[in-house]
Formats: sequence, structure tokens, C-alpha cells
Amino acid sequence: MVYTLPGIRLHPLPSISQRASNDRRSVVAAAASTSSNRSLLLRKDLFTRKFLGGRSAYESASPSFIAAATEKVLVPGTQSDGSSSTDQLEALDADTDESKILESEAKLDEEQVGETSEMTSAVLVEDIAVTEEETSPGVVISKESEAIRQISIPPPGAGQRIYEIDPLLGNHRQHLEYRYSHYKKMRESIDKYEGGLEAFSRGYEKFGFTRSETGITYREWAPGAKSASLIGDFNNWNPNADVMTRNEFGVWEIFLPNNADNSPPIPHGSRVKIRMDTPSGIKDSIPAWIKFSVQAPGEIPYNGIYYDPPEEEKYVFQHPRPKKPKSLRIYEAHVGMSSTEPMINTYANFRDDVLPRIKKLGYNAVQIMAIQEHSYYASFGYHVTNFFAPSSRCGTPDDLKSMIDKAHELGLVVLMDIVHSHSSNNTLDGLNMFDGTDSHYFHSGERGYHWMWDSRLFNYGHWEVLRYLLSNARWWLDEYKFDGFRFDGVTSMMYTHHGLQVAFTGNYSEYFGLATDVDAVVYLMLVNDLIHGLFPEAISIGEDVSGMPTFCIPVQDGGVGFDYRLHMAIADKWIELLQLRDEDWKMGDIVHTLTNRRWSEKCVSYAESHDQALVGDKTIAFWLMDKDMYEFMALDRPATPRIDRGIALHKMIRLITMGLGGEGYLNFMGNEFGHPEWIDFPRADQQLPDGRFISGNGNSFDKCRRRFDLGDADYLRYHGLQEFDQAMQHLEEAHKFMTSRHQYISRKNEEERVIIFEREDLVFVFNFHWYNSYSDYRVGCLHAGMYKIALDSDDPLFGGFGRLDHDAEYFTFEGSFDNRPRSFMVYAPARTAVVYKLITDVAPTSVAK
Repeated sequence: MVYTLPGIRLHPLPSISQRASNDRRSVVAAAASTSSNRSLLLRKDLFTRKFLGGRSAYESASPSFIAAATEKVLVPGTQSDGSSSTDQLEALDADTDESKILESEAKLDEEQVGETSEMTSAVLVEDIAVTEEETSPGVVISKESEAIRQISIPPPGAGQRIYEIDPLLGNHRQHLEYRYSHYKKMRESIDKYEGGLEAFSRGYEKFGFTRSETGITYREWAPGAKSASLIGDFNNWNPNADVMTRNEFGVWEIFLPNNADNSPPIPHGSRVKIRMDTPSGIKDSIPAWIKFSVQAPGEIPYNGIYYDPPEEEKYVFQHPRPKKPKSLRIYEAHVGMSSTEPMINTYANFRDDVLPRIKKLGYNAVQIMAIQEHSYYASFGYHVTNFFAPSSRCGTPDDLKSMIDKAHELGLVVLMDIVHSHSSNNTLDGLNMFDGTDSHYFHSGERGYHWMWDSRLFNYGHWEVLRYLLSNARWWLDEYKFDGFRFDGVTSMMYTHHGLQVAFTGNYSEYFGLATDVDAVVYLMLVNDLIHGLFPEAISIGEDVSGMPTFCIPVQDGGVGFDYRLHMAIADKWIELLQLRDEDWKMGDIVHTLTNRRWSEKCVSYAESHDQALVGDKTIAFWLMDKDMYEFMALDRPATPRIDRGIALHKMIRLITMGLGGEGYLNFMGNEFGHPEWIDFPRADQQLPDGRFISGNGNSFDKCRRRFDLGDADYLRYHGLQEFDQAMQHLEEAHKFMTSRHQYISRKNEEERVIIFEREDLVFVFNFHWYNSYSDYRVGCLHAGMYKIALDSDDPLFGGFGRLDHDAEYFTFEGSFDNRPRSFMVYAPARTAVVYKLITDVAPTSVAK
């Protein structure tokens, strides 16, 4: 079957599971009873949108309560402690203090996880009674939503453990106690007026379109509107046909009974909007809670789509969620630009072509960007217009579900890059000025506008905004089975200055003062409560550049509640170093940046993400090799010194980032093999209102794709980089060294340009020197025994020179060296990274004395 929108054919995905019935009802037949009702998902006489190429699909109650805006936080009169970086790990002596902090951090992490898991309620899906006939994996995952509704999220804790973890927070106790009391009041109010956080987060069952046996109810919160009516294809866009009524809380409502033949009053796939008489005039808007929206060719604003396929057409999840990985290795991806061809890729193609690639590379999580609908493609998905709708450029909601289910079948955790930090400035198809006022979902005036992003900023202190955003997070976890989120722009949320033109030094007064948006921080605490309370295995990652203390401490203990913070400073450091000569790189500076994170708070490190790949910036590979990449990446011609240097350092940078940077690791798709050039979304020429002319690229998709074929071509040097990245991921999978309790940095020698550290039973040796290789180089270690090479960046398979013998055995001998009880001798070639593994099944007599 082919779903057809105006000018767009959305091919349902080939099923990866047994469908409930092979005898599918035609959606056309279901809608035929009302000849005047046009379904945009069903018209077959429309041309196909050229960008949606690819394979076809299923072929293989109560009134709302509005609370008053919260009061502003009173800043304690606490003086600065005088330290410029008391919340960060200091640059310590590599021989002693760094290792102790890392080792203590790992220990506390394990204790913290244990304590938190005891407090977390978890009604497991497996606990639901299943009959003997219902034994397939799909039965379990299909009953997950039912199980979640039975969960009671634990009440707030004492919130005092943060002071045990970091005694310096006691100097700002007044602010932190105010923050936590505000959080507790919000939890109490939600319990009192909404029946708890679990019920409150199901706003999509009350607002928007809800289907019952007798018809369809549509509700919308629009207190600024004077009148409202539901219009669409189903009533020929007649604003007088279905007039809505308003309650005392500004909620508009209408019930549409089923047709005489009991068919739904609004056909699946038809266009819908709400027409309102507002203080700004008459306007037609896409419903705020719309589940699907589509842009027709030749039109600028999107159309809201009533999406409710027949039961036999709905995708049914078959595969259970994977367990949360101990070591998180994330492959950051954008579905639309994941094709090797210059086109917008589909969920189906990503499912069949890209997900197996991610699995083979050794990543255990995929982080999907640009899922929430966004009218401007070049925004990378960050200017969201329809928060509950998946991007229609790549397919239908059921196509997305099929893609996620396939990822789960492959054992991949699926994270969503969710945007709750701001909203598109669009008034025609977004939330801006939805009810004709600028203070509907957002702060009014300057506070509600982000001047750098040209977008609107949410009022996190408003009851209905909380309902909307909390329900949005619940929706993606429950309906689509995402396994967690990467929250975008969290720094912008937490401070009224949004982190703009502010240099965070680490002084605690920067985090706990008038500039802190307590309402926003409390929202983050609530959403993390929700995520971890209903989905104990879910993962939450926050993009915060400020280093906010308590960011990754559980809410019960007084923290903000994230599992991980993105370690954003690392990528900035690499870009800084790549603009310097090799002679100017400082080993201590590299180590400090990689390890400079808050004790007991986990981080996801990355050498580069999508930010560095955008037009106007450069990827690490392009910084290193520049224009030589165009002519000297083929193996049948000699490499230039720039290419040799670039390939060597590209591997070393990624490995040391994974080795020391945090408890998780992230890579943006294509960068694993040094993807050439940059990302440039299709764009036309622009004439700005001030007369300036901005040249476009002819709406070209040429640089808005991923050339995976380059990494796969064994006759190109890109292939060696890809093979190294794969070996690196599999080494971490085997040893879980990112989360190892044993971590020790034994050497960072500036003269020799050598860094050595231990993780688990591995010893990492990095020689950053540009020409010096060291024979009989002594390497300190903890464990006695024999070591062998586990990973060698100089391996010819990885584009290296093969200067090491992988059959060689390295035996330890006793005697203190670099503060280690024993050591062994190695050859350390210039610009190489070598990982040595302890071989445990060696007879004791073979160990050197």
C-alpha cells in the first residue's frame, strides 16, 4: 500500500515482522463512505516527491489546572569561595592525584547507581501475565505501555546527598534548598491536581485529537483566542461547521461523533487546522499536539495531518528494548542526510542500510537527530515546529517505529536528540503566537526570544507548558520506544543569559545566582524524574557547556538528574590544537582537558560531533589533511607528509578521547573514516530585508549526504580509518575500559611527547612526537605478567607503517617506575597509539623477575 500526500508518496516500510493480518483493509475504502472527505494519505493521482526516493514500506477528562507563574529565586548573600575552579578537576600531578580522583569517581559512580536503583520504582514489563499463546518477544514490548501506566513514581527524597558529594555546595545551600523546595512543591501540586506525574505526562490523551468508540474529541489550550473552530478536508474547511467551546481555563473543545456507518468523522490522512479569532487577528494554525504534519510541494507552511491508520495498518513492535549499556558508545546520525546519494533519505533506507553498519562498527547506541518536525531543513532539526510529530521528510510515523524496532533487534539503544530548549519562530506552522499572544507557551518580550537562534523560549514556570513538554518526552519514549534522550541546548535553558557571551570559570556563584532560571532547572528535574521513574533503563544526556554542579546527580539526592553530561570542551580543545604546530602541543594540557570533569558525574566525550562538520567549520580530518584529501587518499599513489600526519593523528585523537574523556563516547556519522569536506544543507539565494544578499548553493544536496562508500572502499585510505574506529569500538566492548574502576595516568612527558595511562587490564601508550621513536621504552604498570598488543594504530590494516610485531610478548619486571610497582619495555614509534593487554593465562614462571 502507498500512502499519498499532496505531491508526496510515503511508502510504508517492508515489515520486519509478521503482520497481524495479511488481509489488510484499504484505507481508501474506510474513507469512501464520505465522498467529500479527502484523505491526503490516500490520493493516488498525485506526483511523487523526488526527494523521498527509496524502497517501499510494509511490502517485505478533567479540566486543566493552570498554576500561577513562579516567583523569582532569592539569591543568597554568600560570598565567593575565592576559587576560580572549585567545581572542576584541577590540573593535578599525573603521577598521583589524577588517578586517585578517577578511581574514586568510578567507585562513587557504582555506589550511586546502586543506591539510586533501590529508590527507583520499576514495574517491569516482564511482570505482566502472559498466556501460553502469547510467547513472542513482541508480546512483551507491546504490553509495555500498559505496565508503565501502573507505575507510581517515587516521591521526592531529602535532596541532601549533594552536600556529601561536594561539601563546597554548602556555601550555596540557600539557593539549592530553594531550588529543591520549588521542585517538591511542583511535585506536590501535580500529585494533588493531576493525579501524579505519570498521569500528568499523558497530556496527549487529553489534548489534541483523541479517538473513542463513538467519535473524535479535539482539545486545545488557547486562552488568548476569542473563538475557535476545527477546520479541514473533512468539513471542506468550513469555519462555521465545527465551532469549539471554551472552558474557564482557556481550553477549547469539540466532539465529532462517528458517521452513520460508524466510520471516523475525520478520515485518516486528511488535513486539519484550528481557526482562531485572536488578539492578532484571524489565523489558521496546526494543532499544537498534532502527531503528523506535511509540507506540500510549492507551499511554505506545513499542513497538520490527522494520523490514525486502521489497526491492521499500524506498526506493531516486535523486539524488546536492549539493556542499558554500562559503557555507552553513541553513533550520532541524521536520517535525512544518511544516504550516499544527494537526496533526503528515508527511515526505511536508514533501517536497512545504516543500522547494520552501525552495529558492525561496534557502537551500542544510535542517537537520531532531527526527529521532531521542523519546517526549515537546514536548521538540523533544532527549530522545531511540531513537537509530537516525526519529520515527514523521511516517512510516516509507522516507518519510524519500524526503524527503531530494527535497531532494537540489532541490540542498539536508540536515543533521540530532543529539543525542549526553544521553539521555531514560525507563526504559520509552529507554536509562536499560537493563540495570538506572545506569552502563550513562551515568556513575553525579550526574555521569550533567543536573539542568536532567532527562536522562542519556553516559560517553564507555567503549568500547561510543563504538561506539554513532560508529555512530549513521555510520548517519544512510550509511543515510539526511544530509549532515552540527548537534551539539546540545556545551558541556554538553565540561565537567563543563555550562556551567550559568558565565560564560565568554575566559580560556584556563576551557577547559583540571579542568572539561574530556577523554573527551567526544576523542569529538567521533573523530566528526569519522569524518564527514570517510568523507564528505569532509559538514558538522559544533557548538552551543557557551563559545568553546572549537581547536573548528573540523581534528583532524589538534590541533583538535576541527568545520567551524562556532554563533555563539550574536548572538541574545542582539539580544534584549538589543530591550529598549532605539533611542537606547541602540551601533553599536560591534553590530559587536563580530557579529565577535567566533575567528580561522580558521568560524561560523554567526543572528538567532534555534527557541530564541527557544518559548513563554516572543519572536521578533524579536514583540519589535518585539508585539500590533500581530494588527491592523495588512493592507495595506488604515494601519500603526502600531510596525509601521513593526518591519518596518524586522526586515530590517536579519537582513541585518547575515548580512553580518558569520560564514561561514554560519541561519533558523528561518517567521521569515523574522516569524511571529507563539510555539511551544507540545500539553500537558495536570499535577499535580506536590510538589502544584504546571501548566496545559496542552488538547493544542492551534494554536500548534505554521507559518503559511506569512501569508508568501504579498500583502495582508499579512508578505509583504514574506518577499520581502526571499528577495532577501537570492539576493544572497548571487550574490556569496558571507559567505565573501569582501575584508572591511572602514569606519564605525560612534555619533552618526549608521551602519554601513558592504565584502564582496566589495558595499558595505553601514546607517542605524539612527530619524528622521535623510542626503543626499549619503559612503561610502568600495576599488574604483573605478560602483555601483548591489543590495538596498534600503526597496523597496516589501519593505514599505518607496520613498525610493531604483534606476536611479540612483553613481560613485566619488578621495581617502582612512574609510581607503578612494575614495568615492561616496548618500542614506541613516532605518532602512534598502542594498547597493551594483560594476558592472564600465562604460567607464572614465564614472568620476568
